[in-house]
Amino acid sequence: MKEANQYETAVGRGVSGIERLGLRVSNMINHPVAQIQRWVTIHRLDSDGDREWDEVMGVLTETDGIDMTFNDDGSVTLRWEACAEEDRPVEVFERAEEPAPF
Repeated sequence: MKEANQYETAVGRGVSGIERLGLRVSNMINHPVAQIQRWVTIHRLDSDGDREWDEVMGVLTETDGIDMTFNDDGSVTLRWEACAEEDRPVEVFERAEEPAPF
């Protein structure tokens, strides 16, 4: 998985806490299951500092199209609507019935 490798590489090379948290949140939002269901719950890890957590949550709060719910357990649930391109109707081509051969 490309996203997991980016995160593992970032952790291994000693990136800042905010970069690591931002990468983790981005990977969670972009995960195929999250994209289908259009929501994801982000849990704060022990390694997420107060400053980093507050900064990333602030960026998400300011992002248009994302609804945030701060849960009692400290997690945050993000919800979003489908983009206009995702809302387009699916075109279905029906096969014309062939006349009976007799």
